[in-house]
Amino acid sequence: MVKKIAVFADVQNIYYTTRQVYGRQFNYRKFWQRISTQGVIVSATAYAIHRGDDKQLKFQDALKHIGFSVRLKPYIQRSDGSAKGDWDVGITIDVLQAAKEVDTVILLSGDGDFDLLLEKIKKDYAVSAEVYGVAALTARALIASASVWHRIEEDLLL
Repeated sequence: MVKKIAVFADVQNIYYTTRQVYGRQFNYRKFWQRISTQGVIVSATAYAIHRGDDKQLKFQDALKHIGFSVRLKPYIQRSDGSAKGDWDVGITIDVLQAAKEVDTVILLSGDGDFDLLLEKIKKDYAVSAEVYGVAALTARALIASASVWHRIEEDLLL
């Protein structure tokens, strides 16, 4: 039986963590090639913030070309200077929906807020919950809640 896989990419988290630790960008194409050898990718969603600049639009087109659906939220600059553009609830809803129909959920994020989500889908849907994150910037709770934890290292960077 072929394993059915759903992929969820927290684009902002992966962008900032790989940049901070390695000064480089994540290689989504190489990641896709690696995952596709493990089964069939039935859905892959990248969650990003929309600023509308050319570089970002090219990146989003590249993700679509690889096979990702790209979901965008507007970039909101608050009056105090802070920014808003959090996809945690959207990712959670989509993961809960997909977990009913796949064997494996793969989350690209280091955000510890997802630990309870992974515990729930493992328990309620008996799916494997894999996490890809930058070791130094991935929450311990998220690593502990994953069925399989993958470090993002040089081999998955541009």
